[in-house]
Amino acid sequence: MSLRSAVIRSPALLVALLLPGCSWHHPRDSSALFPSSPVIMGHRGARGLAPENTLAAFDRAAELGIPFELDTMVCATGELVVIHDWELDRLAGVPGRVAETPWSELTRLDVGSHFSADYAGEPIPLLAEVLRRLGPQVLINIEVKADRDTDNGLVADTLVELLQEMSLADRVIVTSFSPLLLEAVRLRDPTILRGQIYRGFSAYKDSSFVEKLVLSRLLFNSKAQPDLLMMDHQRAKAGYVRRMKRRGYRIFTWTVNDPARAAELFAMGVDGVITDYPDRMVGLAGP
Repeated sequence: MSLRSAVIRSPALLVALLLPGCSWHHPRDSSALFPSSPVIMGHRGARGLAPENTLAAFDRAAELGIPFELDTMVCATGELVVIHDWELDRLAGVPGRVAETPWSELTRLDVGSHFSADYAGEPIPLLAEVLRRLGPQVLINIEVKADRDTDNGLVADTLVELLQEMSLADRVIVTSFSPLLLEAVRLRDPTILRGQIYRGFSAYKDSSFVEKLVLSRLLFNSKAQPDLLMMDHQRAKAGYVRRMKRRGYRIFTWTVNDPARAAELFAMGVDGVITDYPDRMVGLAGP
């Protein structure tokens, strides 16, 4: 049943989800994964330095000695693949949706040429491949893509099983715009640190007003139970940052490509920035 159907059929559910008393919990300490502060984290690897979400971009981040973020979703044959867009046209120059394309076809696509001829032939990687290659070396922020048609349980099953098989459940963070996806991960392995990504109602552009209202209130309630907040840097204000940190959250902001803006955010108390150009920011990082 979709969220919309559940709300329509059960007004009590809507009331329960919107009750202020459901809004806060106690985020867990994540300092073991972030021994120094502030933190510079590469966006889609190091998107400004190499083709986004490719092994080349992840290697660039690892060479800089920083954690990085990536995007993942399930393709038609059930594998978790590393790519940001639902559609293939922007990166691969071909029509089609990732969710409707089998891995055997995705593996033949070139997602490097759009960035530079130097990266022609760069393939879409499997999440398992990235984790196997770099998971033991650097912290990886796994952003799980989820839309209204995503089977959150299936995605969470696939992801959690992969992390457990590789003994990385305590060495990554899992983040998403969807609190329902984060809930599914929590129910399967509550030890995995979770981060809620948000920027406001625009993040839920395909949802109705009621769904947007429900989802906005789910951000911090007992379903997702995030340990970290991953917010649009334009929404970061000193007072808000102070309030969230008093509640125990570690705060990361995205996507910050100006070192001066990063310095402002760190002065507010933000714990880390996610950037396309980590090479510009490394001088601002902690020891």
